[in-house]
Parts: sequence; C-alpha cells; structure tokens
Amino acid sequence: MELTFTKMHGIGNDFIVIDARDIDLAGRFDRGELARTLCSRRFGVGADQVLLLLDSGVADFTMKIYNADGSEVEMCGNGIRCLAKYVWDRGLSTKDTLEIDTLAGVIRPERAGNLVRVDMGEPVFDAERIPVNLESASPIVDYPLRINDREFKVTCVSMGNPHAVVFMEEDIADFPVALYGPIIETHTLFPNKTNVEFVTVGSRKDLTMRVWERGSGETMACGTGASAVGVAAMLKGLTERTVTVHLLGGDLVIEWPQNGHVYMTGPAEEVFEGRIASIAGRGQNSRDLRARHAAPNRDSVTRANPEAPQSAGAPGLRAGAGQD
Repeated sequence: MELTFTKMHGIGNDFIVIDARDIDLAGRFDRGELARTLCSRRFGVGADQVLLLLDSGVADFTMKIYNADGSEVEMCGNGIRCLAKYVWDRGLSTKDTLEIDTLAGVIRPERAGNLVRVDMGEPVFDAERIPVNLESASPIVDYPLRINDREFKVTCVSMGNPHAVVFMEEDIADFPVALYGPIIETHTLFPNKTNVEFVTVGSRKDLTMRVWERGSGETMACGTGASAVGVAAMLKGLTERTVTVHLLGGDLVIEWPQNGHVYMTGPAEEVFEGRIASIAGRGQNSRDLRARHAAPNRDSVTRANPEAPQSAGAPGLRAGAGQD
C-alpha cells in the first residue's frame, strides 16, 4: 500500500501528518505500530508524533495523535496548530476558526496572521481528573516528590493531558532532563504517566522550559506543556496573565484571561511532502532485526550521550537539549 504524508513542525516539535479520511488505516494497520515505524529516525520518516486527519460527526475534523512509542494521547498543542495549517493550506476549510475533535474534547484553532492561536480550554486542577494518585485539595501546588537524591516541588495541571511542572532555581540548560524526566513520567503518583516540565522564571513576562514528553522523551517543544507551565506560574503568582514561554525550538505566547480559558499562539511550518511506496511489513522487519542483534546483557550497554534527544537539535542549541 502506498501511503502519502506531510512532514510538519511547530517550533521543532515534528509531526507526520496523514489525511486518513479516505483510507481504511484501522483495517490495514495497527495504528500504534504504524506510528512506531514511521516515527523511527533510523528506519522510518522520523518524528515525535503521527497526526491523523479524520472526519468528525461533532466537529469540522477529528485529530488522532500517536506518540513515537505507539501510544495514543489526548491532545497536542503544537500538533493541532500544524493540523490547522494543513487544512487551511489545502483548502479543506475556509473557516478562520476550526473545530477539531480530540480525545481532550473539541479544540478551536484560529488564524492569527501568520501564526495560529488555539483556545486550549480550561485547565484542570482536580487530582482525580488529571489524574494524580493523591487525596488532596485542589490545586496541587509544590507537592514534594523525592526522586533519587533530590526533592522536586511539583505543580500538577491537565491541559487535556497530564503535566507535572517543576520550577527550578538552577540553570536548566545543563539539567539532566533525560535522567529525571522518565522517572517522574512513570512514577506511581501518575496512573496514566505524565509529561514533565522543568522551568525557570526570567521575569513576570517570560519563562524558559525544557520538557520530557510522555511517550516521546525530551522534545524541542510542547504546546500543552507550555500552556501548563504558564498556568502553573500564574497560579503561583510568578507571572502576569500573558507570558512568553521560551522552548528549545522557539517561543509560544500563553494567555490565561478572566474567562478561564487558556490561549496558546505560535507558528506552524510545513517541511516537505512524501510517500512510502510500501509500508506493509516494515515494522515487523525492523523488530526482527533488532531482536537478532539485541545485546545479551543490557546492563552492560551504556549510552554515549544519555542527554541526546529524539528530535534533532536546532542551530545554536545544545545537542542534548532536545514533544502530548
């Protein structure tokens, strides 16, 4: 089967976008396995996530999101900006504000000049809905979480997907995100796992963050993560209600006005279009190859650079400083 796709990115958070409205993907492939195959940066196209554009009975379109590890996630802020640009650029809708159905509900991206502004909805602070395994009054702010030799103060927010926000006093440029990120992601405190953001406050108008994304590792950017970081900072009184969040791939503007909704504004870029002549069997072949060459003792294998992210670094950024 020939499969056509479009490679896109939102400030370095990169995606494989597939218009699947007229393709019976579910009948031909396991979508999670397809995502693992296509997102591989050695054996596939390479991306943080696969975005599927589908028809919807309740909105203009549906967006399905699959991480590089094959897991399906509720929402992706950078991804929905890219999907909106894909729709507009191909004339699939003339509406300036789209309604896109996701597992997190109907999300509304709108044109903002050359940028895309997204109504991310209202943040969720209730522990059961985030979810967090705590019987605690909401919101959960600066909860002490001990990981190995350190104690992190975690603020928990859902932007349609779970986030654990950690404000740091130290420079995060050299912080070992690849060490602490996956431990927090899979901690028993978070029954559905969590995205993890490490943040420093520059002023009342700007924040800097690095993100460890659930199911993808460290990425260049995360739109829902930037939204959660902005909300957490405002909740703690650290910033004003509009803030610029600096990520490894670029900047996003986050607003949390009095109507309670969070708004995220940022760019979306198309990189190239492509096609795969035959996708059948690729995932199984790569799995078989890896199995034949698996190390007999995994404990004896160490990574030369444990900080190396899945996403390629942008010019001027640390290679180890990296995408629900």
